[in-house]
Amino acid sequence: MYGNDFIDPDTPLNAAETGEYAEAVEAAAAADRTDELASFDQLIEADQRIEPRDAMPDGYRRTLIRQIAQHAHSEIIGMQPEGNWITRAPSLRRKAILIAKVQDEAGHGLYLYSAAETLGVDRAELLDLLHAGKQKYSSIFNYPTLTWADNGAIGWLVDGAAIMNQVPLCRCSFGPYSRAMIRVCKEESFHQRQGFEILWTLMRGTPAQQEMAQDATNRWWWPALAMFGPRDSGEHAVEGGHTAQSMAWGIKRFSNDDLRQKFVDMTVPQALKLGVKLPDPELKWNPDRGHWDFGEIDWDEFWRVIKGDGPCNAERMSHRIRAHNEGEWVREAANVYADKQARKNSKRGHAA
Repeated sequence: MYGNDFIDPDTPLNAAETGEYAEAVEAAAAADRTDELASFDQLIEADQRIEPRDAMPDGYRRTLIRQIAQHAHSEIIGMQPEGNWITRAPSLRRKAILIAKVQDEAGHGLYLYSAAETLGVDRAELLDLLHAGKQKYSSIFNYPTLTWADNGAIGWLVDGAAIMNQVPLCRCSFGPYSRAMIRVCKEESFHQRQGFEILWTLMRGTPAQQEMAQDATNRWWWPALAMFGPRDSGEHAVEGGHTAQSMAWGIKRFSNDDLRQKFVDMTVPQALKLGVKLPDPELKWNPDRGHWDFGEIDWDEFWRVIKGDGPCNAERMSHRIRAHNEGEWVREAANVYADKQARKNSKRGHAA
């Protein structure tokens, strides 16, 4: 009775061969995905953290990988402009502070690559994309540091803008990113203060030192404002940006324009205290808005630098790739050591 002679060949052998079953399985899988994403939506709506083990939309994952990778790349590339001055710092104290700051930036990059890896991507893959020009870093680091005062302007303006951008990320909806940013922001506040202190000292020095501080301020002010990204609110908002979706997902908390305005409002009183003049003839207090009005950024220059035609784009990437290649033996040695330790631990486990 178990032979095919007794079975209609057109009759399914079991339920798994029926079209109804396949449709039911597909519907169940879709329901599971819907339930998982419903859980994601509930966490976002409740302003809770999404952890790597949680279900998340593919777009959310891709957006985070893009943003965290760009942030990590910026920290690593950002070591170069000031690292260039370590051997030329004007005193042992300044040298020690600058070394500590550059070392901090390396640590920030490592935190952020680790956060990105929780999303299922490998840092080696991210670095390959950076070196191939398929991922970006902050365009601010494509400008040269011409004098010692540039280190002060970078600390005061660039790190000040970074803090304004990054403090809201401590409340980012993705847990590993938000937790990494807590330490990063604490260290960036030190960087901003030491930059301000460099300019404070220069502005109370000789006329030549004051001129050097003013020149650095003139050159770094507009690139610092551009750090917040293209306009993303009002009638001049750039089309195709990520702000609206990132804010809906809780990755971003404020628009680029809001953060830029906050930065200007914070920085103008500091400039007055320092005694430097910000290079914007349109800068003035608006009592009706309760904010400082400021001029228009040179967006043509912004996009030109983004696309690779800045003063130092080629130099920065050439140095990064060379350093990566020269460090290959260190990575290989670390991997060999890790494998050796793993084998030792495995043997101990078997012996126990």
